Amino acid sequence: MKAALLSGGVGGARFARGLVAALDPGDVTIVGNVGDDVEILGLHVSPDLDSILYTLAGLSDEERGWGRAGETWNALAAAGRWGGEEWFRLGDLDLGLHLVRTQALRGGGPLSEVTADLVRRAGLAVRILPATDDRLRTHVVTPAGTFSFQHWFVARGHRDEVDAVELEGADAARPAPGVLEALESADAILVAPSNPFVSVGPILAVPGIRAALESRRIRCVAVSPLIGGAAVKGPADRMLARMAGGTTPAHVARCYEGLVDALVIDSADAPADAPVELVVTTTLMDDLDASRRLAEVALEAACA
Repeated sequence: MKAALLSGGVGGARFARGLVAALDPGDVTIVGNVGDDVEILGLHVSPDLDSILYTLAGLSDEERGWGRAGETWNALAAAGRWGGEEWFRLGDLDLGLHLVRTQALRGGGPLSEVTADLVRRAGLAVRILPATDDRLRTHVVTPAGTFSFQHWFVARGHRDEVDAVELEGADAARPAPGVLEALESADAILVAPSNPFVSVGPILAVPGIRAALESRRIRCVAVSPLIGGAAVKGPADRMLARMAGGTTPAHVARCYEGLVDALVIDSADAPADAPVELVVTTTLMDDLDASRRLAEVALEAACA
């Protein structure tokens, strides 16, 4: 069975781990968000792609929820003493990947090729694809002004309420090589339990990807990022309340109107009404087994 997953954020990476455990890794293609990408100290950082890579390779810091396990911060501290940016936490182990990626990109390689090489070097059989090789950047509109995603999320601690999300470059972006083929050949399309606005939204904003989901011949199933109307981590619940009018399964489902056939929700959010089929289960992914069980539920719903 072949599955294509749209993924962003920590929740997306953990769900991806469960999906790879439930299927043959070679049958899984993960399409990752690149709207969060940022240049720090001259390095190209792809936080969502890296979260997926580190999580699947067993390198992620499970306690902190992001970055590498066993990380240190000596290079960043030294850069700060020389007047460099310190607000974005680049760890010493993490820097190695960013140095290699940046060098390859400056050598003319597209992000999809560079990512494929990193996946191979990590010893993974799964395919991890950026949604696009073109420049696509997320900006959030808040009462305090408009900020790039990482400046709002990291530097400002995502404390500002969000009124709108702007996606620079989305209209002209083309799906990265392999993305449309993965969607067309999949037996199931899944949307990870990620923030609909800033983690999945930039993927769906790539015109060819949205069109592929709109014309799909198979079922597409999304997993809600909320439990009991609240986000496990991050601002998804606050953004849904302000931008969608609430945090019920119906509000989550409407973010994917016309794109999904079913929404997997936690038992804490049931019973509920929504414009799509609802599948009720336990969605907290506190270990690999829980992630795998959630992925299996989503796959079963996709094959119903």
